[in-house]
Amino acid sequence: MFNGREFYREENLPYIDMYREDLIKISDIVSETEGCTCCKDKVELAKFFNHTGKWILKMASLEEKLNKEYFTAKSFEELREENAELYREIQPEHYERSYANPCYAVKVFGNEIGALLSAVYVKYREYIGLSFKHKIYRMAEYNGLFVDMFSAIRGKAVDYNALKALLVELETKNVKRDYIVKLKEGYCRDYDFYSEVFSTGDLTDLRYLFSFGEPISDNEIKTARFLNSYDEEKLSILAESIAAAYESGFIRDNKDMSKRSVVRLIYSLGQERLLKFIDLALQKRKLNSFVCMVESTEVNKQYSYDHRFDNALYLDEAYAKLVEVSYKAAAESSKHFLKDYSGILLVEKFGEAPYSPLSKKECLKLSETQNALHMKIRSMSRQLIESYTPETETSFCIVAFPSPEIGEHFEEIFADICRINMLDSKHYEAIQQSIIDALDLGDYVHVKGCGNNKTDIKVKLHELKNPAGETNFENCVADVNIPVGEVFTSPVLKGTNGVLHIEETYLGLKYKNLMLKFEDGFISDYSCTNFDSEEENKKYIEENLIFPHKTLPLGEFAIGTNTLAYVIARKYDIVEKLPVLIIEKMGPHFAIGDTCFSFAEDTPVYNPTDKKEIIARDNEKSILRKTDINKAYTNVHTDITLPYDGLEFITVVTKTGEKLDLIRDGRFVLAGTEELNKPFEE
Repeated sequence: MFNGREFYREENLPYIDMYREDLIKISDIVSETEGCTCCKDKVELAKFFNHTGKWILKMASLEEKLNKEYFTAKSFEELREENAELYREIQPEHYERSYANPCYAVKVFGNEIGALLSAVYVKYREYIGLSFKHKIYRMAEYNGLFVDMFSAIRGKAVDYNALKALLVELETKNVKRDYIVKLKEGYCRDYDFYSEVFSTGDLTDLRYLFSFGEPISDNEIKTARFLNSYDEEKLSILAESIAAAYESGFIRDNKDMSKRSVVRLIYSLGQERLLKFIDLALQKRKLNSFVCMVESTEVNKQYSYDHRFDNALYLDEAYAKLVEVSYKAAAESSKHFLKDYSGILLVEKFGEAPYSPLSKKECLKLSETQNALHMKIRSMSRQLIESYTPETETSFCIVAFPSPEIGEHFEEIFADICRINMLDSKHYEAIQQSIIDALDLGDYVHVKGCGNNKTDIKVKLHELKNPAGETNFENCVADVNIPVGEVFTSPVLKGTNGVLHIEETYLGLKYKNLMLKFEDGFISDYSCTNFDSEEENKKYIEENLIFPHKTLPLGEFAIGTNTLAYVIARKYDIVEKLPVLIIEKMGPHFAIGDTCFSFAEDTPVYNPTDKKEIIARDNEKSILRKTDINKAYTNVHTDITLPYDGLEFITVVTKTGEKLDLIRDGRFVLAGTEELNKPFEE
């Protein structure tokens, strides 16, 4: 059986001698630059190499010590302090004077050299993860870069192009190998680094949290303690409902689950006890799970935001072509395990305060040409993975739970979110069918905001040629997206016009007064009020919502029906802290990008209640797959929700002009949906 650690060990072997030799050289560089006694005309550069060299040596020493005994020989508090120390430099209070901060690096070294060295320094910050996984081969390569860069500036004029060339050489050296590792880590069950950390250990001994090499905050610690004390029967029922939802996704979309058997899991640290129960529930369904990624509380969101375009240093036509060739070769060599991949099950956490980053001119940006190349690589990657793990044979499931950072009512909120996540799908299915029956009478749907909300948009629907056997909307309950509660469609683009306005929303980043104007289904204009200048606001939307495109289509229109979730969110005042997964069930939502049926449009899908086929699986953009697949997909899908209290009405308008209200003044008014208003009355 393949083993991830064995792979790392084998990959390390050819690098061991070079690794040891370069560590000696780096030690010498640290000594030489101590007190800036060398490079007297380059004092700040000497400080950079001294500081970075010490970090490299520290990580090398840590890597050598790390083993299972390391985490049992130290106390919880010792491990906690060590973990905090690893990430202290990039904490907001220290980040202002870190080389990882492009503003500081540019201030010290100038525009080009500063931006370059900041991006390079971040590569050495990644040594934390490399050390914990014992990826010596990767550390060896970057150690070599460090030595070569120091040689390039020692006793010579500083040449930006020469330093950049060294980085480019390294980033393009082993692209195929790196993609093979990426595929193994992401899709191969036998390559599971994470599960073994906790699967056989004692979860009540929270020292296990520090063995992942991720930042551990009070959120992860409190979550683990809470779940360790959580009633076992309740946890089992919860896990069973999540596994059943994953299975239901196959049934809903008319897919054969028996073709593939491996489910990859992503979760947040502290949730391990829940994950154990989920794994058992999946096994009952003859599915084998493995953890491909763990997440934890980000130390500093500005840090990751500042470096999102560092690939601008080496992204060009040659690199894009190298990625394409390498990725294809890596995928072909990995097909023996890709064929078993069934889908992903993501257990999210939420509760953090919405974050709006600073926009810094010092950060690296992609040029227009690079932007197009980035989009080309994304499209190629999606199509390539699709060819080995087709949407017609795979599925997914996403569920979310609060973390302690949500506030003092964490335990009550957790209980209420569990209640929301386990609502009766069959009950909602019947109510939602009434909404679908009304929507299917329409030529378009008119959505208008109330009060200060400026939303006023008409969403064009597909024509039903056989209303007795066809429908536009999918009756979505608690399967791939938990919790229950929406009906959705892929709108016709031509004829979809108007304005969507959200006064405040959190889509990974915070947006204030987000305004999107649609013309024939595509975004034609946009604005927000996060920053003082219109230019900054437009750039913020371009880089974080529309990127890497110039515009996006309206890929999905949906109406959320989970009024209980809405009332609970208002009760605890946590609307802005909820994930999109829950928010999208709390009013109409509009997804910019691809439809919900992308790459699976040709697979017939039927609603469970009326057995009608959902024919709205394509739009004018996705249908381009018939002639040029590269023009059909955006590889983006971002749900934007207008909450009930921002609504004046949602009205179905027929071809004859007849109007039928679904929602009026934030309440459901359609016959058959009255029960949805009950949570408002409680």
